[in-house]
Amino acid sequence: MSGRDKITDGMSEEDLNARHSEKMAKKKAAREKIMATKTGEKGLVIVHTGKGKGKSTAAFGMIFRHIAHGRKCAVVQFIKGGMATGERNLIEERFSDICQFHTLGEGFTWETQDKARDIAMAETAWEKAKELIRDESNTMVLLDEINIALRYDYISVSDVVAFLEAEKPAMTHVVLTGRNAAEELIDFADLVTEMEMVKHPFRSGIKAQIGVEY
Repeated sequence: MSGRDKITDGMSEEDLNARHSEKMAKKKAAREKIMATKTGEKGLVIVHTGKGKGKSTAAFGMIFRHIAHGRKCAVVQFIKGGMATGERNLIEERFSDICQFHTLGEGFTWETQDKARDIAMAETAWEKAKELIRDESNTMVLLDEINIALRYDYISVSDVVAFLEAEKPAMTHVVLTGRNAAEELIDFADLVTEMEMVKHPFRSGIKAQIGVEY
């Protein structure tokens, strides 16, 4: 009796198919009615945050979508150091003509153990980010792990929000990743996704692996 309930029990396959088609037609009509009202376009401020894995991964998915559509874009990495990653290697080796990639962090703060240096690097990264966002030919700019820099007050979240509000071109998308996104940024953003960790292999003693984490 798989796929049936008390209402449909005893109905012929022909009647079931007709019932399903009618139900889907109603859903399609309702969906089209909703979509007909969604006509606006704008450059979005997108935040990926939360303790779960996948924040940067999802953001790079959008970067590669831009590349696939032949749209100029750019990446600024705020915290992650010089370790080679698959996405960085691919972009620099094959798509550098359409996507700029700037790694301006030197690793997590517990690795550098030099707050003044971390602040200086974050400020340099933010200046580069502003330059790339102001360039209207870039239709997406990814600020990878900027939320970490904001959390540690290496740069001011108020300055970031003020800049995006005043100077981001109307059709430029800006993606900001990293856990513990500031409430001020979340309130300002158009799209916010929080990655929730349910299970992670790191807790079972599994290290970061090539092709999964980098």
